[in-house]
Amino acid sequence: MDALTAPKLVARKNIFNFWHQWFQIMDPQGNILLYTKMRAFKLREDIRILGPDKQTEIVTMRARQILDFGVTYDVRDGATGAPIGAFRRKGIKSIFKDEWLILDTADQEVGMIQEDSGGLAFLRRFLGGIVNLFAPQQHHGRIGQRPVLTFQQTRNPFVTKTYLDFSMDGGGLLDRRMGLAAAVLFCAIEGKQD
Repeated sequence: MDALTAPKLVARKNIFNFWHQWFQIMDPQGNILLYTKMRAFKLREDIRILGPDKQTEIVTMRARQILDFGVTYDVRDGATGAPIGAFRRKGIKSIFKDEWLILDTADQEVGMIQEDSGGLAFLRRFLGGIVNLFAPQQHHGRIGQRPVLTFQQTRNPFVTKTYLDFSMDGGGLLDRRMGLAAAVLFCAIEGKQD
């Protein structure tokens, strides 16, 4: 199975080591298809999606600025460095409910990814991970008005998993590399706010 064509995947957060934070992207049967690496102690977030060999870069993501509440992450092809698109956090609005704009290579908005519920999002911010035990965090993405992805995060004391569902994007509106990049951002960046 190929991570760039599979309709459903699972991202699992591994234990943080001193230099990197690793994630695994697997098929629903648990076969590892990709790894992601987020470098620790970087002023500007730098995230890599790697092939099964942990060497070949498939996608790279990097924050444009060091400190920016409405941060923008550029997404590039790992092999060529060519831009694929970007994600921009909707600043203050994301304190209460996650909202990320999906941008094309010219920084034009083409879609959005939003957290499922404002009320639950508020509770998650102030009560932490305990809310996820009874109401797992979900994000829904669309290109224009067409749904293209759903992410559902589950937590237990030992393992954080995010279930990725791209099956509603039968027309291929969202470049799957952007979909995987979004999932990794939510695992890595959004996980810090709990």
